[in-house]
Amino acid sequence: MLSFSDLALRRSTTLLFEAASFKVYGGQKLGITGANGCGKSSLFALIRGELSADQGDFSMPRDWAVAAVEQETRLCARQALDYVIDGDTELRQTEARLAQAERDHDSMQIAGCHERLQEIDGYQAQSRAARLLAGLGFADAEMYKPLNSFSGGWIMRLNLARALMCRSDLLLLDEPTNHLDLDAVIWLEQWLRRYSGSLLLISHDRDFLDAVVDSVAHIEDQRITLYRGNYSAFELQRAERLAQQQAAHQKQQQSIAHMQSYIDRFRAKATKAKQAQSRIKALEKMQLIAPAHIDSPFHFEFRAPAALPSSLLKLDHVATGYGEKVVLQDLEFSLIPGERIGLLGLNGAGKSTFIKLLAGELTAFSGDITRARELRIGYFAQHQVEQLDLEASALLTLQRLDPELSERQIRSYLGGFNFRGDKVLQAIKTFSGGQKARLVLALLIWQRPNLLLLDEPTNHLDLEMRLALNQALQGFEGSVILVSHDRHLLRSVCDDLWLVDWGALQRFDQDLDAYPAWLAKRKSGSGIRPAPNASQGKPGNSGSHRRELKAHAAKLVKIEREIARLSATRDQLEQELSEQSIYDAQNREALNSALAAQAENQQRLTQAEENWLQLSETIEALEQQAG
Repeated sequence: MLSFSDLALRRSTTLLFEAASFKVYGGQKLGITGANGCGKSSLFALIRGELSADQGDFSMPRDWAVAAVEQETRLCARQALDYVIDGDTELRQTEARLAQAERDHDSMQIAGCHERLQEIDGYQAQSRAARLLAGLGFADAEMYKPLNSFSGGWIMRLNLARALMCRSDLLLLDEPTNHLDLDAVIWLEQWLRRYSGSLLLISHDRDFLDAVVDSVAHIEDQRITLYRGNYSAFELQRAERLAQQQAAHQKQQQSIAHMQSYIDRFRAKATKAKQAQSRIKALEKMQLIAPAHIDSPFHFEFRAPAALPSSLLKLDHVATGYGEKVVLQDLEFSLIPGERIGLLGLNGAGKSTFIKLLAGELTAFSGDITRARELRIGYFAQHQVEQLDLEASALLTLQRLDPELSERQIRSYLGGFNFRGDKVLQAIKTFSGGQKARLVLALLIWQRPNLLLLDEPTNHLDLEMRLALNQALQGFEGSVILVSHDRHLLRSVCDDLWLVDWGALQRFDQDLDAYPAWLAKRKSGSGIRPAPNASQGKPGNSGSHRRELKAHAAKLVKIEREIARLSATRDQLEQELSEQSIYDAQNREALNSALAAQAENQQRLTQAEENWLQLSETIEALEQQAG
């Protein structure tokens, strides 16, 4: 177990926490929560031996293997799959010893290495790594690409897969969902629930914490307090404790009344649809835990839009994409003020493409888009954060947006986003990722939009800022279209869910809790019949359409040949493994080699069969589209 006894930790002259005494047992899953800068990541650095305690003691079993996600990566031409397998250090060490023993013709050492590889599941390492990469959203072909061909977000996914590859006793995860979409978050959640070691998890995703952790360590006022149960249980326990403090009682009651007004207003217009009921429950829960967040440093709300036209925009048989590639087609969609829509779909299905189309960053290949003259869009996406003037201050940035504002007005407004004192004068280049995201949201809110397009707005935001944004959205009078891996935000903000899949946009008639089941069916190749897939050329080009069908047909023949080859290899390996002699002691190496080859062959055969099924469905859909 991990043991912390009267522990104190400082960073420079700042005391992070002191008098911390608690234990983490084998198999325990502990969520670490607290405001940004309170010492969560420093606690991880202490466990990894990168920091020393200023007071007290920390101990951990010497033989424990500790896994964590690397924050810095030396880009090279190493294959992604091999890079992930490197995470199992004992496997790589055993393979190196085996290679040396084979060069030395040391039969005893060779036998010992093969025995150890069998014990640590070394012959299945490639399939283990492939499953991790697939779960985190990598396509088969991408697993064999060099490391230096991936962008920063995908490098972080590779580093996460590498940490999960390690057969660890203790796993340290610091904001693992920041670079993931909802599909990958759901997969990671399920993986961590099966993880048998001890887990310390820093996350600002309350649904993720709820599903994974069984206890919470909360860092607050330079103290670490341990709570039993998941994140929701922690909030309730903390709310009860704060509610007993009389000094905060009046402020708590105001906060509860404010949230009750949202509930009453929504309940009056809500239908009995599952999504509506789900949102009511989410709002009621927010009301219940309101006292736990009285001391939040964030207090802001959306100003009323300058205009609310009866119709904001309408799409009529619209197709769009990038270059000559159509990603979405035949889009039929309209939006009126007050609608709150959450977008669901597989990674790469086109959710961000749809948002960019509405924002005007992509044009329509065909069809018509009608936008209201008074339409005013507030668009949040990661590239807005990256486009900030890093040499400017937060005060100057807002002043450029609205030159009529006084410094006092700017300071008052930015204070609601926890930019106070000299912070508003600092260069943005000194800001953390979360601070930059907060500033972009502040700029967006100031412009009084009547349509919010939010593409993963909570990346890098801590729990208090996420809650403040959630509460502010409840009072927003315009429309919201949201892409997020934060299910709590989706559940409490959105009245309707839409699905982007197979190049089409359609309503998702179930609630958010049904999405993981849909996702599992979709990935297995079963479930709903796909809509006609997006073509590689612009609609209406029959020659391009025929060429695409011909290309797909040729690819299908290639896959069928691969299936035949893999099936023949499977039969050959099964024949080898049916021979009794292969199980004799002297044939251990041949047995292990055959078992490893069988596992790898079966994985490739399964994937080839899935590719054949998907491609066959695509061809059938295109043939129907062609008439």
